[in-house]
Amino acid sequence: MKRIDSKTYDCAAGCPVEATLDLIDGKWKAVILYHLLGDTIRFNELGRRLSKITQRMLTRQLRELEMAGLIHREVYAEVPARVEYSLTRLGRSLEPVIRSLWSWGNTYLQGHRAAPATVELSALVQRTN
Repeated sequence: MKRIDSKTYDCAAGCPVEATLDLIDGKWKAVILYHLLGDTIRFNELGRRLSKITQRMLTRQLRELEMAGLIHREVYAEVPARVEYSLTRLGRSLEPVIRSLWSWGNTYLQGHRAAPATVELSALVQRTN
């Protein structure tokens, strides 16, 4: 596992961006944080919300987020075991970043949904000329 707190940065102009991306890199971490913005969530519920993630990958990503201090893991002594995840204060401080990623991605996806039809139409127009 990657230890983020042991990495040193040269503090060039992009240093803060690099440090932030080190914390939320990968396909799933930002998505996990997005789902935790709303509330505390159990492990299996996270797995259902991220239907394409494997259980092994979800466990790994959650452990890395916990090691980085972004999420809190609460284990209840019950049978069957219940494990819940929530954002820490540090994790909650990423809310504007996560919401900005969502907003940008939503705008991007809306623009690209219209683009294929435009491309197909322009190709059709070129063929008929």
